[in-house]
Amino acid sequence: MRGAAWAAGGRSGQLWPRPPAPGPPPPPLLLLLAVLLGGAGAQYSSDLCSWKGSGLTHEAHRKEVEQVYLRCSAGTVEWAYPTGALIVNLRPNTLSPSRPLTLCIKPLRNSSGASIYLEKTGELRLLLRDGDPGPSRAPCFGLEQGGLFVEATPQQDIGRRTTGFQYELTSRRAGPDLHGLSAPCRPCSHTEVLLAVCTSDFVVRGSIQDVTHEPERQESVIHLHVSRLYRQKSRVFRPAPGGGGWRGRVSTLLECGVRPGRGEFLFTGHMHFGEAWLGCAPRFKDFQRVYRDAEERGLNPCEVGTE
Repeated sequence: MRGAAWAAGGRSGQLWPRPPAPGPPPPPLLLLLAVLLGGAGAQYSSDLCSWKGSGLTHEAHRKEVEQVYLRCSAGTVEWAYPTGALIVNLRPNTLSPSRPLTLCIKPLRNSSGASIYLEKTGELRLLLRDGDPGPSRAPCFGLEQGGLFVEATPQQDIGRRTTGFQYELTSRRAGPDLHGLSAPCRPCSHTEVLLAVCTSDFVVRGSIQDVTHEPERQESVIHLHVSRLYRQKSRVFRPAPGGGGWRGRVSTLLECGVRPGRGEFLFTGHMHFGEAWLGCAPRFKDFQRVYRDAEERGLNPCEVGTE
């Protein structure tokens, strides 16, 4: 957290015959190379944003690789009874191709049955291993770094397993995971504050009512009372019972050490996987001073009420 943290403290594809005797499964790289050399069948999503499939559609004695094509900036992949592998191709038509894109993926709760790799020109880098705990992990990478290769883990039984994850594309540069999209634990500069007011998914004036910490997720949740709602893309903030403003919650990094504090702040931030993440959060009186100074010099990138 920036200012407030400091101020407050189809399915047909390449086929592999069953080996004559049991043995360890082929390494993912060998499986991938077989696909790249031999080709793989294509499976297009029904709504171009999300895809659902099942390994039960495969012939029992064969392994297959499916090509899945998605063309949205956000969606979900769900693969029940995973067998073989998926190659997930993200080719968005909703964002400018001239801007570099960052892709983040977040496993659905109880996702199991496959590992997810980043693949480019036959090279694989593990992103999420089958069985990794916690849906809070959301690795991010530049879309130019490669695509997603999802390999099913061989199973001795056909007990129900579903591999699933959400994906999200953004034009913002990110670190190795979703936390890299959050503001670091330092105050924003004047320029950053003014840009945040114009470009954030939510901009509100309010106070911190409480802070709860979630060490297992390395996150802190800030509970806000909002006196003025400038903008919000999703319904993060809802009318308070009995009137008198709005209430909502935003997340930030645990390492920022946020604690409740007095006074009003201008809270800005972005939505990621349906959750609000905090960006710049200067004290409101400081924002008023910065905004009016920029207004006098004609440097404001957009207009917003400061009273």
